[in-house]
Order: sequence, then C-alpha cells, then structure tokens
Amino acid sequence: MGTNYYLHGKECPCCGRASETLHIGKSSAGWHFSLHIIPEKQINSLEDWKTLWESDGYHIENEYGERIEVDKMVDLITNRKGRLPRESKPYGYRSWEDFHRQNYSEDGLYGLIAHRYRAKRTNGTYDLIEGDFS
Repeated sequence: MGTNYYLHGKECPCCGRASETLHIGKSSAGWHFSLHIIPEKQINSLEDWKTLWESDGYHIENEYGERIEVDKMVDLITNRKGRLPRESKPYGYRSWEDFHRQNYSEDGLYGLIAHRYRAKRTNGTYDLIEGDFS
C-alpha cells in the first residue's frame, strides 16, 4: 500500500479546476520513493520537480486531497529509512532473494527496498521512474 502525490496547476478563476495535474510519484512504506519523471515535459530529476513546486499558482496534494508543503514533499522523498529487519525473511516469501525476484527489487539505501524494473537509481532514497505507474 502506498500514497500517490500530484502537482496541481494554476486554477481557473471561473470553475476552480486545475489547469493541469501531474503525477509526482508514490511513497510506499519500506521502499525508495518512486519519483515520476516526464521527459516530454522536461521533468527529469528531483530538481526539475522542485522548480515546478516553487512556481506561483501550483500546489501539491496527495491522493486523499490533502495539501502538502514543498519542504514536507522534499523530506518525504529524500529522508527515508527502512523498517523491516533483514535478519528474518519477509512474510509470504521463502527468502529475501525470492522477494526481490518476485517484486523486481533489490536492496536500497538505509534498509529500504529499491526498484529494479524501469527505474533509474539515484544517490538518494528515491528512484526515477518513467511511464505510467500507480
């Protein structure tokens, strides 16, 4: 289970709807943050996202409609730690190797699980992922 985050564009003065909504990424407990990159919109890094987040008229919301401040969003992406002890096998799997094989993952930073499929690893606690995902 995880939580998706979205960037909402400038709102129409007549109807209040956002001009554009972009998927920022997904936070799942114990995993690197899945940061969505959108090359066709020149969003290729966390720095590109930060530039948009700090633009006038834009705001961040999670999938439950709660507004998220920029500094909290950055912290959510860059300040993550794993929770599972690695001494024991993960529930429902024969071993960590079995878990990684079935989930297309690998060991990440600070006890986190990193994405292996369609992901570009960074030096931080997030992976860059292009294309649709939820």
